[in-house]
Formats: sequence, structure tokens, C-alpha cells
Amino acid sequence: MSPDPTPALRLAGRGLLAAGALAAGAALGALAERSVMRSVGGEESADSELGQLRGDPYVVTTHDGAVLHVEVDEAPEADSDLTIVFCHGYALSLDSWHFQRSALRGRARLVFYDQRSHGRSERADFDTHHVDQLGLDLYEVITAIAPTGPLMLVGHSMGGMTVMALADQHPELFTERVYGVALIATSAGGLAGGELGLPAGIGPMFHRLAPSVAAALAARGPLIDRLRWNDTDLGLMLTRMYSFGSSATDQAGRFVAGMVAATPIDVVAEFLPALQDHDKRDSLTVLENVELLVMVGDADRLTPPGYSDEIIALVPGAEYVVVHDAGHMVTLEKHEEVDDALLELLARVRRDIAHEADGSVA
Repeated sequence: MSPDPTPALRLAGRGLLAAGALAAGAALGALAERSVMRSVGGEESADSELGQLRGDPYVVTTHDGAVLHVEVDEAPEADSDLTIVFCHGYALSLDSWHFQRSALRGRARLVFYDQRSHGRSERADFDTHHVDQLGLDLYEVITAIAPTGPLMLVGHSMGGMTVMALADQHPELFTERVYGVALIATSAGGLAGGELGLPAGIGPMFHRLAPSVAAALAARGPLIDRLRWNDTDLGLMLTRMYSFGSSATDQAGRFVAGMVAATPIDVVAEFLPALQDHDKRDSLTVLENVELLVMVGDADRLTPPGYSDEIIALVPGAEYVVVHDAGHMVTLEKHEEVDDALLELLARVRRDIAHEADGSVA
């Protein structure tokens, strides 16, 4: 009788998961958090309504047939002239903007959408899982949901890369309609050389392995989906290391884990090489035309401050906020500081719009 291959497959799957998690960082670290929180439980906290905010639903079908889930929070007529579009990060969903959505509601027209193959958006073809396509998707969302009027764009992590891809593809939009941009915990390029908070030289080694690990994960998606909750210690370590910089609540951990768990493991794997290949440093000059806010947590292991330093160096005059004791999920962990910075950016954008209107009248 042939030996049962299940133990070997399980071991291989766990090994792939471990390597992929270290390479992917917060996304695969958060995958295992669900196992931790399922076993630990925890009391309800002030975060118990995370992800429960909803808006008017829309569907945007892109030119290649991808179906994107969009939600719009309308504003009073006096504030509805400006639209703010939010682009979420890797293996998350539009729900990751919970606190920012709450803080900015009623102050402008807010548009949230799930990136292709994420959240409530439908699964797209694997060969469209790259950052340039995300930029094209953002343009189609804007065209369909906010075809006229001033814009402010907010991107976290992969969402920031999405905004940069749009700037590369449609620079005219940033001279004609976009007045403000917020890039939060993101990078303009060079992720493949990152250390991931590991000892010197180890991070780049994982990045070099990432494409082959990603391919193996994608090929074994169903198997890994069944195994990915098993290693509680690994999950706890990776989540604390890669998602947060300080002590996040159990509810916040479950919230992140739920979003990532909803992202098929092969989608997580397919996007990983695209994030490494992303490089939009040459197109950052487009952002000199707008009010630019760059934010990062000082304990972010995925996109540490060095990446934001580079953006600031390439776009002189941008506002730079480094949030103390915060990791990659700074939008949750230190949301008050992120909310305040976005409100200040919104005020500057409205000031610029008013000045331009006064100039046109004169």
C-alpha cells in the first residue's frame, strides 16, 4: 500500500505558508490571526462595529470585464462638490477604511471600492493582478462614479501604489481635477530590496524566493486554504510583527484577519510579485501639482519610513507625518492621527479649490 501523502502535503503546505507569509508580510501574517483569535476569544471593545459602515452600492464593470463593488457616502449639497476616493491595501477590502470613513462622512462625497479580486468585487483573471491594472481600474471607477468635479485620492499600501499608477497613466487628471493625494504606508518602488524587519540580508532573500513561493501557493490554493489557520504561534508572531507596531485590540486583529481570510490565497500569491515589480518613482513629479500628504508608522516593517522618505525627496514640499509606535495598519492602530491628517488635507484642498475659483472669477 502506498504511504498516505497527506502528512507530507500538510508539511509542505505549512512550509510554503511560512515562507510566503514572511515575504508577503501583513497579509499572510494576518491570515493566521484568525486561528489565534478563534481560540483566545476576547471581550467586545470599542472596535466591535469595525467594518459595519455601508453606503449606496454601485457596480463598475471594467473594460476587461472585471466587476468592482463600489460604495458611495453622499454629502450635504454644500459639500458634495468634492469627491474623495479611497483605495485599500493588499488582501484587505474597502472596510479597512472604517475609521476614516466615519471621520470624513458628511464633509465630502466619499467613494470606496474593493480592488479587483478583493472584498465584494468579483474574481478577475490572474494575469490582470498587477499594479498597472489597478491604476486603470481606479480611472474607470472615477469615470463611472465621479466623472466631473474636484477629486482627492487616498491610498493605503497597495492602494497608494494604485494612485501612483494612475498618476503615471493619466497625469492630466492631476492638473485638471485632482487637488489632493494621501499616500499612507506605501512605496514608490524597490520593495524587493526590503528587509521586512528581519536580520540584515534575510529580507532580500525572502523577496528573491517570493515569485517561486507565490507560484507554489497559487498552484496549491485549496490545500493552503485548508491549512492556513493551523499554526497559532506563527500567526501570532507574524501578525504582531507585520500588521501592528503596538498592542492592537483583539477585535482589530480579528477584523484584519477576516478581510485577509476573504481573499483567496492564490489571489494573495498572484499579487505578490506585482508588488515587488512596482516602480513609479519616475512619475512622482506629477504629484507636485497637488496637495500631497505622506504618512507612515515608525514601526512599519513592510513599508518602513525609508520608502516614504524617498517619496518626500522626490516630491519636495509634501507634508510628511511619521506616526509613533505604529505599524503597517496605521489606519486602524493610530486612526485618530490618520483621521486628523486627512481632515487637515481636506481643508487645504478646499482652500485651493476656493482660491482657484476666486482667481477664475477675477
